[in-house]
Amino acid sequence: MKRPRLIAIDIDGTLLPPEGRITPRATEALLRAEQAGIHIAIATGRRHCYALRVLREVGLGVHNTLISSNGAVLRDFNHQLLHRSTLALDTSLWLTQHLLDYRDTLVMTFDLVGPDGEDERGALVVEHLDHLHQSIERWMIANEPYIARIDPIEDALTGNEPIQAMLCGTIAHMQQAEAHLLSHEHVYATNHDPLERLHTARIAIHRTEYAERDLCIVDILPAGCSKGIAITRLAQDLNIPIEDTLAIGDNWNDLSMLQAAGSAALMSNAPPELRTLAQRNGWPILPPHSQDGVAWLIENLLATAQ
Repeated sequence: MKRPRLIAIDIDGTLLPPEGRITPRATEALLRAEQAGIHIAIATGRRHCYALRVLREVGLGVHNTLISSNGAVLRDFNHQLLHRSTLALDTSLWLTQHLLDYRDTLVMTFDLVGPDGEDERGALVVEHLDHLHQSIERWMIANEPYIARIDPIEDALTGNEPIQAMLCGTIAHMQQAEAHLLSHEHVYATNHDPLERLHTARIAIHRTEYAERDLCIVDILPAGCSKGIAITRLAQDLNIPIEDTLAIGDNWNDLSMLQAAGSAALMSNAPPELRTLAQRNGWPILPPHSQDGVAWLIENLLATAQ
């Protein structure tokens, strides 16, 4: 694998180890890559504010890019907005009705990032709390300052358009929710639907699974939003040929950027079906996030002559 000019890296399950803090080894590898002239793009399902919790201490230069909410928002590390996509209010209202049986698992996300990179309460809106606390308790506690409970949730959809919605629950329950969403012609699944369906879609869905926790997250974004489209847009803006890009991820919501990038690598802690796909595509499978697989790859890239 040749040295890239842009590296797009997922956070959870990829850059971030189970302990929840980026390791000194990974920090050093990122800073060395930056010093070598490689543009660092962190591409995550987290929103901007929540991603910064683990990225601030790394100390990457402000010119690097944070792709948040699975590609809906791009900002530099100085929080300057580069691109944002939103769910139209009529589409969002339709979602609340289409998901009547899943509203206790629903979170709406609004981009309320200020000049300091922080959100405010109301960036996250829920109608019900109990089920979400059962499914993603640590996330709910960590994000309590930003969560507004609004019942009915439609009352939150009178001003700003949300950047995404998400459903959280057991894998079986979320598979049912995903199937229900996909029963409508205007919903597109980035991990398996043919591109032709995207032409009529208003909504794109992305699935992330954590089998060891029996947890699945279904992210609902504007059609045309994905990590893959985001890194393609970023590479064009930076005048970097797509063949000079590398994507590193571990889950299904990373698949679009793994496919879009010039080179790709998958973490060995990825779901088995995704590892099989990586082997078919010839993508290297890295040591797991618990063993600094991202740092290992960057170290080897920097050690190899251009």
